[in-house]
Amino acid sequence: MGVGQEISAQNAGWTFGNNVPDTFVDHIKLSVPLYELGHDLICQVSDFFVHNDSVIYEIGTSTGELIRKLAEHNGGKTGARWIGLDVEPAMVKAAQKHCDGVPNISILHDDARHMEMEKADLIISYYTMQFIPPRYRQELLTKLYDRLNWGGALIMFEKVRAPDARFQDLVMQLYNDFKIRNGFSGEEIVEKSRSLKGVLEPFSTQGNLDLLARAGFQDVTTIQKYLCFEGFLAIK
Repeated sequence: MGVGQEISAQNAGWTFGNNVPDTFVDHIKLSVPLYELGHDLICQVSDFFVHNDSVIYEIGTSTGELIRKLAEHNGGKTGARWIGLDVEPAMVKAAQKHCDGVPNISILHDDARHMEMEKADLIISYYTMQFIPPRYRQELLTKLYDRLNWGGALIMFEKVRAPDARFQDLVMQLYNDFKIRNGFSGEEIVEKSRSLKGVLEPFSTQGNLDLLARAGFQDVTTIQKYLCFEGFLAIK
């Protein structure tokens, strides 16, 4: 079944592999409100946390768009090292190609849950945590908190559920209107939703705040919000 931009997915079977990396950027720009503005905002926020000797991780780097923008934005900090992680080989290949020639970027086929991570000043998760099975999220966020230097930050953008059924219904109708305005057909919207069953599991704003608090973060704020999409900044 087609979900837009020549991407096909099965019921409850969305994948980031196959041919998805070929048109992923075009698809996600039309699917996620403020997607590129979120990139720009994260680059601006990075000014406060990236130093010349920093290690920075991106969890779920997909095609490498954001990590390349971050490295170029911080190009004057030549000692900073940028490490992008992804569990999907096709995405890793696409990211390595996209970031080729940019100094100090490493794209690894690895899982943040299992790898040995260095101490970092900044960790970014841009619409990634929502795809990690809920039973593993707390463990991963606790690990990320531990791997941050004191004063370092986690930037986490997530699709979020509304606090009650009425608001959830309202927000989802507005989100569907957004996608229709961006050219998706009603069938593509339904088929995308079907493909994500059991794959994308968003928590509410409060649910994410609770995860961050249990991990150890005390200083957390929202830095971007549009309907069911929210960006959090958590400082250790």
